[in-house]
Amino acid sequence: MEQNSLVEYGWRRAIITITAILCALLEIVDTTIINVALNDMRGNMGATLSEIGWVITAYAIGNVIVVPLTSFFSQQFGRRNYFAASVVLFTICSFLCGNATTMWELILFRFLQGVGGGALLVTSQTIITEVYPLEKRSMAQALYGLGVIVGPTLGPPLGGYIVEHYSWPYIFYINIPIGIIATMLTLKFVKSPKYGEKKKASEIDWWGIVFLAGAVGSLQFVLERGQEEDWFNNSMILAFSVMCVAFIYLFIWRELTVKNPIVELRVLKDSNLRVGTILSFIMGFGLYGSTFIIPLYTQNNLGWTAYQAGLLMVPSSLMTAFMMPIIGQVLQRGLKQKYLAAAGMFLFFMFCFWGFRILTPDTGEGNFFWMLMLRGLAMSMLFIPISTLSLSTLKGQQIGQGAAFTGMMRQLGGSFGIALITTFMTRQNAFHRNNLIEHINPNNPLFQQKYQGMVSNFIQHGMAPNQAKAAALQAMDGSLMGQASVLSYMDVFLYIGIMFLICVPFILMLKNAKAKVDMSNVH
Repeated sequence: MEQNSLVEYGWRRAIITITAILCALLEIVDTTIINVALNDMRGNMGATLSEIGWVITAYAIGNVIVVPLTSFFSQQFGRRNYFAASVVLFTICSFLCGNATTMWELILFRFLQGVGGGALLVTSQTIITEVYPLEKRSMAQALYGLGVIVGPTLGPPLGGYIVEHYSWPYIFYINIPIGIIATMLTLKFVKSPKYGEKKKASEIDWWGIVFLAGAVGSLQFVLERGQEEDWFNNSMILAFSVMCVAFIYLFIWRELTVKNPIVELRVLKDSNLRVGTILSFIMGFGLYGSTFIIPLYTQNNLGWTAYQAGLLMVPSSLMTAFMMPIIGQVLQRGLKQKYLAAAGMFLFFMFCFWGFRILTPDTGEGNFFWMLMLRGLAMSMLFIPISTLSLSTLKGQQIGQGAAFTGMMRQLGGSFGIALITTFMTRQNAFHRNNLIEHINPNNPLFQQKYQGMVSNFIQHGMAPNQAKAAALQAMDGSLMGQASVLSYMDVFLYIGIMFLICVPFILMLKNAKAKVDMSNVH
């Protein structure tokens, strides 16, 4: 079978694995490392809050557009060449981002960096899957999973450290030496599979590329900008939403009718891949959603620095890193993937429920430790079983196409997660604030007691009575907002947890892939 010629052994396999993980890490760390530097960039560039948001949006759009096209480009240019070119593009754009002098330069280079980065993510998964023999695929997914799960959590503390000790351009410069090493290793060691004939320019499905870029680009735009622009009350968001639906329809129609489709949708006939893409979406939602809200909560509500907030997430990542190879071994010994995935979903629900229970306006650092360790364990139990389950019944070229689908759905799950969480929290903040305000009236003895106590305290500190009354009301309003905010975070934890809990019975109903994997072993 064609994929067996790509299997490597010994130190060559070790070098290829390290190269692929390095590239996946480069891409993913860059998605989150920038979050903590946005304030510094804004001051430096004289940009508004919504302009600086584009630095994240542009990268995500470039990323999501290129992920589904990766399999096609690998076939067209040879996987090694395409992978090396992507690393080079990513590295050059990192240098250009650090040197950008205007906001729009930075946004353009971030978009191009995202185009290079999207390929790194999926191609590195395909490379790792193919250099390991079939019986060791679970182990391969475990090693790749290290990069994908640890990456988002390494970003914030690393970014916080660089911003505190150096300046924001170094967030981009840090990629350059790694990029150079990865390019050299790729050209020396990675092989390209024989795909058969390249397509001539006239045979390439250009319309498919246009429709796909339009669909995922406009969807990503709506998700990233919707909350700031008040969703469908804004004509621009409405126009992009209509465009997105139209492009999705045209893309599906085109891919199912054209002779050489740019993305092989028929690969989704595989029932394991279909379920795997949905589970990847939910996993992305939980992974990026929790990586987003916990630092946000500790910085906004508890007053931590970006570096402290980032460090909080590190033990959880180390737990995942430690557990990944163990989970890979357990799968290799024959434990069914669906049982591990179901257990992972249940543990993630437990983590969310724990978060729901412990949040207060002054939760201490110690309260988060074991809760986040549980998250690390849950993530290690989700990633490998879902990846191997998704790709287990695919062969040859289909592996790359399947990896592109699961990769895209994981990224889109993260974008959906963050967009939904920010919108939901804004709504819940207003809802809880209104509920709490109902208790603030002159007839409520508890309110009166607290209010009078604060007024007399301010007067004792030398304030005039009318100033003291205004200050007391302001302080109470501040504490009210703090409480409303905590209640909103609690709601987010609860609902994400319920979403994961609902998945458990569906995973257990899956046909098991293990027997099918053994069948493909015969080829």
